[in-house]
Parts: sequence; C-alpha cells; structure tokens
Amino acid sequence: MCPNCEDFARTVLLLGQLALYADMGGADLDFVEAVSTSLAVSLPEPPPGTFPSGYDSEDGPFHPDEDS
Repeated sequence: MCPNCEDFARTVLLLGQLALYADMGGADLDFVEAVSTSLAVSLPEPPPGTFPSGYDSEDGPFHPDEDS
C-alpha cells in the first residue's frame, strides 16, 4: 500500500474510533473536539479511486438527476 494510502486509511480509522468514543457515556467531549479537528486537518489527499469520478470536494458528487 502506498504511504499516502496508509496514512489516509489510518487517519479515517482513528476518526471513526473517536466518533465511537464520543458516543460513550462519560466521554471527554473537549478531548474529542480537539483531537477530531486535528485529525481532520491532518488528512492527506485521498488515494486515487477513493471517490467516484466527478466528485467535487466543495460541492459533493455529481448526481445524474441534477442539471449540469
């Protein structure tokens, strides 16, 4: 696996685990907010093929029923 692919996958996994922790009773939500922001900012560019063709990170994916 390419280095960026590993970093991306690991960071997404950590964000998922952090989300599960945040849903637990007694979770430190200040910690969750600080760490989730840091993790999200540290995400590398997603590996090619992660998102469908035509995906726009600003507007979301293209939907066939939308006007072009």
